[in-house]
Amino acid sequence: MLKSFQIQDIFDIAIITVMISALLIWFKDRASRFVLFGIGVLGLIYILARFFQLYLTTLVLQGFFAIFLFVLVVIFQEDLRRFFERLALWGRFKITLRDVPALHSSAEVIAHTAANLARRHIGALMVVAGNDPLERHLTGGVLLDGLLSEPLLESIFDPHSKGHDGAVVIRGDRIEKFGCHLPLTSNIPPHSRFGLRHTAALGLSERSDALCIVVSEERGTLSLAEGEQLFQVENASELRNALENFYTRNAPARSQHPILAWLKEHPKEKVIAFVLAVILWLTFGYQRDSVRRDINIPIEYVNLAPDWVLEGSRTTEAVVTLSGSSQSFQFLNSDRLKVSIDLSKTQPGKQEIPLTPDLVTSPPGLTVVAIKPERITITASRFTAVNAPVEATFDHLPNDWIIQKVTLTPSSTRVLVPDRMRSRRIQLKTEPIHLQPTAELQIHSVRLILPADVRIEGAKIPDVTVTVKLRKKSRPSHPQSSDPLPENDGDDQI
Repeated sequence: MLKSFQIQDIFDIAIITVMISALLIWFKDRASRFVLFGIGVLGLIYILARFFQLYLTTLVLQGFFAIFLFVLVVIFQEDLRRFFERLALWGRFKITLRDVPALHSSAEVIAHTAANLARRHIGALMVVAGNDPLERHLTGGVLLDGLLSEPLLESIFDPHSKGHDGAVVIRGDRIEKFGCHLPLTSNIPPHSRFGLRHTAALGLSERSDALCIVVSEERGTLSLAEGEQLFQVENASELRNALENFYTRNAPARSQHPILAWLKEHPKEKVIAFVLAVILWLTFGYQRDSVRRDINIPIEYVNLAPDWVLEGSRTTEAVVTLSGSSQSFQFLNSDRLKVSIDLSKTQPGKQEIPLTPDLVTSPPGLTVVAIKPERITITASRFTAVNAPVEATFDHLPNDWIIQKVTLTPSSTRVLVPDRMRSRRIQLKTEPIHLQPTAELQIHSVRLILPADVRIEGAKIPDVTVTVKLRKKSRPSHPQSSDPLPENDGDDQI
């Protein structure tokens, strides 16, 4: 195991540990944590069944985990939505600096105002925002964005005010909106004496990290809703302490390194997450067996100088035998595998090149065991510059017309040919030209057609200007009538 343990496995276990610890911390105080615990028990049973090779149990649980994603969406719909919203907030990399004394002053204003309203039996619902966005949970409301103060809060919750029955949203030391309607909870006990404000406060606490303060109009009591729990506070002092603790949690003063602070928080959950990550790696990540597979991969010839050419047919594919764990083969992308042959030191003529494992771009975790063929043969030639004449070709010649004169510009061009073709007569031809039946000069601009293994200096095939002049064929004269010709007396000439 130690020999096969790689740096990738360390990152693998670390990432899974962070993910599991985040889930454990997230669901620690959630009502749905028991459902997550039940799913975890099923996962443990599945791991044990796979380890002890319990075929039927493994098969049944595999069928369950096949629809596990749909189960997660149905059961943890709201929790997942909040979790992804929190990830979006973390992805902003934005540090919000908050004035802690100002927040404590806001806690004093809110607690004193709520106590006065409770003494006068005036109902109120205040939402102190945390880190989660609240926009999708609120309906209605009027945008205010005013500085938090006791007279402003009392005027909003005055029984004659239009915003009296709604909720006030407070963020920091400012009132963002008033007259808002909150989502209702369905977890109120059937014989409880909670009113609509309590139901709305508990409903928002189930969907966000906000702190909701409820002033009962009927009983004149103060209640707090946070983390899916609703509890009553006795007086303004207790309410102020709860608000100050809430502000401190949402704006902590970190004097040490963030990573060290993160490691010190929730140590029990992180230890459990690390143990589970190691168990998962031993179950799914660690592969004891070694697998061999043959894969056909292409051969590429690289770094061939521009004045060289490979003649004849050449091998374009090889069979490579790879060895490694089945896990490594799952991440294998065979399209990226190539046998790269460096031709920068190629010699003229026929030569053999051995195919060695270092020529294969093998992925991590896999080893090249063998390559077939073990050697390939290539024939290389250097190019030589020669002058080749250019000949015009025509695809159609009009009836009764003949070509009188053809002029090509240029009439020859300089090309590169392999050494073996130096003794041959190289002639270049143009693309077929379609002639028009006219006695006037015709000018055509056409491209050259290069023979095999012939190149152009500069790599750009030039155009050739072809000037053609046609002449109509002369027709023989025919007699105009059927009368017999007069006899020739020797003096007349026809």
